[in-house]
Parts: sequence; structure tokens; C-alpha cells
Amino acid sequence: MADKLELKPWDVTEYLDSEEMIAEYLAVAFEEGDSELIRVALNDVARARGMTDLQKQTGLSRSALYKALGEGGNPTLDTLLAILKALGVKMSVVG
Repeated sequence: MADKLELKPWDVTEYLDSEEMIAEYLAVAFEEGDSELIRVALNDVARARGMTDLQKQTGLSRSALYKALGEGGNPTLDTLLAILKALGVKMSVVG
């Protein structure tokens, strides 16, 4: 009898383990220009880093982070900039 193959759900947060990987992941999301994709990517990175650490670094409450980055969230520019700064990444505009 063949061995059973055990599958587990793929979780991107397991691979967001370096500054370079995080920056590249977010860059791809921003290049797409889809606000929902950007929100999901930010949520993934926040979970990979830890919401508690992100809360401390941004000065935002956990509930504000979950509301902004959770399903249906729509972070303000101030929240977005605080999160990006805490993650050690910068946003730039290229013409």
C-alpha cells in the first residue's frame, strides 16, 4: 500500500524571514497596484513579524492594526506609513 501524503496549508509568513524577502514581497504587491493585494501583503508581513512587535513599533493599538490590515480593512495613509516604517521599508514614487 502506498504511503499517505500529508498536506498542510501553505503559509507565506513562513518565508518572510528576512528584510530582503519582506521588501521584495511588498514591492511586488505595490507594483500590482491593487489595494486589496497590498493590504493582504501587509497583513502577511505583520503576522510574520508579530502583531505585538508591530504594535509597539507603530504606537497603534492591536485593534487598529487588525482593523486596518484585516479583511475589508482600508488603512489610512498615516497608518500605512507607520507600518512601513516599523517594518523597515520605504515607499517611493517612480515616474
